[in-house]
Amino acid sequence: MTIDRLKDALIVVDLQPDFMPGGPLAVAEGDRIAEPIGRLARRFDVVVATQDYHPAGHISFASSHRGRAPFEVMELYGAQQVLWPDHCVQGTRGAVLHPALPDEKITLILRKGIHPELDSYSGFRENLGPDGRRPSTGLAGWLKGRGVTRIFVVGLARDFCVKFTALDGATEGFESIVVDDLTRAVAPEKHAETDAELARAGVKRVMSDAIG
Repeated sequence: MTIDRLKDALIVVDLQPDFMPGGPLAVAEGDRIAEPIGRLARRFDVVVATQDYHPAGHISFASSHRGRAPFEVMELYGAQQVLWPDHCVQGTRGAVLHPALPDEKITLILRKGIHPELDSYSGFRENLGPDGRRPSTGLAGWLKGRGVTRIFVVGLARDFCVKFTALDGATEGFESIVVDDLTRAVAPEKHAETDAELARAGVKRVMSDAIG
C-alpha cells in the first residue's frame, strides 16, 4: 500500500501522556507506539493530530457525578457514557501532544472534548448531545478541501477514539484504514468486537510495514 501524498492523510488520535503508562487513564503499552507513529508521520504531507482537551469538571469525568466511580457506565442524552478518571484537562502536562510527534509535520491540531457538557471520541463528530445530534468538528470538510480521499488512523485508544474516528471517517466518504500495530486498546480482550465493528463499516486494517 503506497502513500499518495496528495490524497492521503494520517490521523494521529490522542497521543497524549495521560493515556500512557503513569497517566490517570493509562492504556497498556500506549507509550510504545509513539516513536513509530512519529516516523510514519514524516512520510505524509497531511497529518492531523487530535488532542483530547477537557475543561475541569467535564461531564465525562466520574468526579463530576456524586457517588460515581471511574469506568462506571451511565445513560447520558439517551446513550451509554463511560465515566472516566479526570484526564487531559486543559493546560495540564498530561494533555500535551507526545514529543515524538514531529511538530513540523503536524498540519492540523484538532482539540476535542472541549465542551463541558459534551464528550467527544471521534475526530469527526462529537458524541451524542442533548438535542439527539452529533455535531461535526469540521474535520471532514477540512480534509476534503485539501483533496484528501483516504485516511490512515493511528493512536489511542483503539476501542474508543481510534475506532470512532475510523468509523466516522468511512461514513464521511473517506477510504478509512486503521494501522493496527500503531494502536493500543483500553480493553484488548474485546479486540474481536472492535474488528467486527470496523469490518461492518468497511474500514480496512493494515500493519505499518505494509505501507510503502
